[in-house]
Amino acid sequence: MKHFFLACLFPALLTAQTMQLTEQLGKTILYGDIALSPDGKNVAWVQSTAATTANQTYIRGTSENSPATMVNLATTGEKIDSNPAWAPDSKALAFFSNAGEKVQKQLWTVNADSSGAKKLTQLSGYAARPSWSHDGKQIAFLYIEGASGGGPLLAAPSTTGVIDKAVHNQRIAVVDVATGQLRQVSPPDLHIYDFDWSPDDKMFVATAAPGPGDNNWWIAQIYKIDIAKGIATSIHKPSLQVAVPRWSPDAKSVAFIEGLMSDEGFHGGDLFTVSANGGSAVNRTPGRKSSVSSIFWQAPDRILLTEYVGGGSAISELTLANNSVRTIWKGAEHIHAFGNFPNFAVSNDGKFAAASRSSYNTPPEVWAGAIGEWRQLTNNNSALSATWGKAESFEWTNEGFNIQGWIVPPAKVESGKKYPMAVLIHGGPSSATASDWPAGFGMSRAIIAALSVRGYYVLLPNPRGSYGQGEEFTRANVKDFGHGDLRDNLAGVDAAIKKYPVDPNRLGVTGWSYGGFMTMWTVTQTNRFRGAVAGAGIANWQSYYGQNLIDQWMIPFFGASVYDDPAVYGKSSPIHFIKNVKTPTLIIVGEHDAECPSSQSYEFWHALRTLSVPTQLIIYPGEGHLFIKPENQADRMDQTVAWFDKYLKE
Repeated sequence: MKHFFLACLFPALLTAQTMQLTEQLGKTILYGDIALSPDGKNVAWVQSTAATTANQTYIRGTSENSPATMVNLATTGEKIDSNPAWAPDSKALAFFSNAGEKVQKQLWTVNADSSGAKKLTQLSGYAARPSWSHDGKQIAFLYIEGASGGGPLLAAPSTTGVIDKAVHNQRIAVVDVATGQLRQVSPPDLHIYDFDWSPDDKMFVATAAPGPGDNNWWIAQIYKIDIAKGIATSIHKPSLQVAVPRWSPDAKSVAFIEGLMSDEGFHGGDLFTVSANGGSAVNRTPGRKSSVSSIFWQAPDRILLTEYVGGGSAISELTLANNSVRTIWKGAEHIHAFGNFPNFAVSNDGKFAAASRSSYNTPPEVWAGAIGEWRQLTNNNSALSATWGKAESFEWTNEGFNIQGWIVPPAKVESGKKYPMAVLIHGGPSSATASDWPAGFGMSRAIIAALSVRGYYVLLPNPRGSYGQGEEFTRANVKDFGHGDLRDNLAGVDAAIKKYPVDPNRLGVTGWSYGGFMTMWTVTQTNRFRGAVAGAGIANWQSYYGQNLIDQWMIPFFGASVYDDPAVYGKSSPIHFIKNVKTPTLIIVGEHDAECPSSQSYEFWHALRTLSVPTQLIIYPGEGHLFIKPENQADRMDQTVAWFDKYLKE
């Protein structure tokens, strides 16, 4: 449908207060794609600022005090690097870069001391996630020849004329390090999402599904791929979603994560193993009150894993002989490897680790050392300090569930005064709000700091359906979107009002993606909130099924397609309860959002306007589900704060 950009009623310029905050957060140095050499002696990352999209690869030793060295590729212009990966002998680093080219990334290698830069490929298409063979002679990576990629978070291309039904599958490509010879080795009819070399370098294990890839991750199976023959054999067909397949050191089994996951790249579930020849998979963490997010084999009988635990993370070791788990480290941070925005890596022996660590009140820096005994390696953000309130973990109970969330108070709380509170609901729903510095790629977390600085309490709940308390908790909102999780959130609001000086008559609600749906749903179910901001929301699950480009994700959550069971979709659709809304609601979305199409936001806005409920719709041109342009990121934050100021401030 035609997309309309409706000018907002508020001034486009930021207030002096939010301008200062935006400038401060924009200066944050970000450390992405952390990679630790197998011997633990060097760490690499891609470095940028929160206000830019360009980044550079850096390398530094983990023991000496020498500064990090930027990898110089002797090219001019802004460049974007990604996915550094160390050779098995720790002497070389591979990574992707568009150095010397406008957009296209090529695979480069450099020595551990940053010298000897060499471009290995002449690719045309999307490429990512390089992985060295165990003998160091080859590098495999994901490749979509002649087409773009990157997943449904990015802006979808315009669709006009005869709609293209061509499928551009992502395959495993292998390049010979010595000669640069390239070949694609996985079957052309499979889209590969993740992979791992076998110990003898003759096979891959992979998560894969027939294309289109953006839609079919939710039905992916685990395959074993014979490199020489190009033949894929399924060794596990899961009942839910699978991620991070990793081959055991003795080549006898494969470990992976399986669970209810709503988004590719945001992993959580139980740890399973299956024979490399197929057969019945074994759940190694049944009933564990956590969500496994990444895994590393340490020996044929031991696996290191990272976990969501409540609103924090843990690093643990699992012994396969008896499935016992020993927690090595636990903290109120977000630590995970692989998938989207990884910030953690370990050495081959599992005794040494590197991470980009941060919290709501501590900016990110790179740390390395024995797990739990890390030493800070960088100090680029030392000039930054939190000008917002100090966050604290907050817990309450509801309907037999123990719910965890975070409370960020106003920057200054005066005795005897009551403050407005905004509830910020996370996306997913299979996800969790953790303690992270409120500046990152996309700047979506900046609103937390902005509201605190403007005098708001911010409640960030992890209700049923979230990661962090085991699979039963994550599955607790299946066929029940918006019902139980809203009751959990409202119980959290009540608990916060009892504990903190929150004015119950000045409540706001906001969220993005599933959080945007929950915002739309909330204002149709209760009039407790005086202001709402729905970002990339879903107004009508029934029409949404036929509009989005990733409808496969809905089946595990709703139990059937909308054509087979429309009632289960209808009972959670805000549009069916639209006449209940009295809350002034701002609606924000990207023009080319493939995950939550702007037509959903338009439908909700149109209904509110028709019913004379105060509302405003902003569709940001060219943006997808994840906003890329810094000016749009800043404006989105400013418009949100201005809306709450208008309706929640005294």
